Amino acid sequence: MKLWELAGAEDDRLFSPYCWRVRMALAHKGLAAESVPWRFTEKSVIAATGQGAVPVLEDGTNLLHDSWTIAQHLEKTRPGQPLFAGASGQSLAFFFKHWVERTVHLPMLKVVIVDIHRHLHASDQAYFRASREKRFGQTLEAVAGDTKAAVAALSAALDPLRPVIVQHPFVSGATPGFADYVLFSAFQWARVVSPTRLLEPDDPLFGWRERMLDLFDGL
Repeated sequence: MKLWELAGAEDDRLFSPYCWRVRMALAHKGLAAESVPWRFTEKSVIAATGQGAVPVLEDGTNLLHDSWTIAQHLEKTRPGQPLFAGASGQSLAFFFKHWVERTVHLPMLKVVIVDIHRHLHASDQAYFRASREKRFGQTLEAVAGDTKAAVAALSAALDPLRPVIVQHPFVSGATPGFADYVLFSAFQWARVVSPTRLLEPDDPLFGWRERMLDLFDGL
């Protein structure tokens, strides 16, 4: 298998939360894939998928994109070590994926958007700035605003998860599942590019993130 992943200036600075979901899902299944670093401006490299974003997974004759589609493919073709607790668990994970993307990603992005730009390959920096400033209608620096306020907004967004982690070691219960990888990947998005502290040691989510970082021999 080959996995095309978004990289920064260095090939091993892999920061996409969507790609991290797939990395963790593969490790969960005990599978290995060759990592292929990819940049925003290399859309022609993955043109065969009919779209312009990663992750892209080549698995035999299958060429797949979108982290959720890839997770479903892995679950169907390698049913051992399941990512979901059956059909109902898959439906809940699908809801959780959308909740993270719509509730957690925006405050997280405000914390790290300038850091992302700083760590991008030179060929990607102009594209990233132009495309994100068009999306938000303001400069990257204005999107970032007050970092302290952005971290506080992120903490508030995460509040519904804290009672879950007080009761269980993982979002998915006693053991990690795809829902954990979705949330963890958002934290990896920040961790790979930004020095900003997002969680305090007395936060239940701090302990959860430490447990996630220890998975798969510290992948």
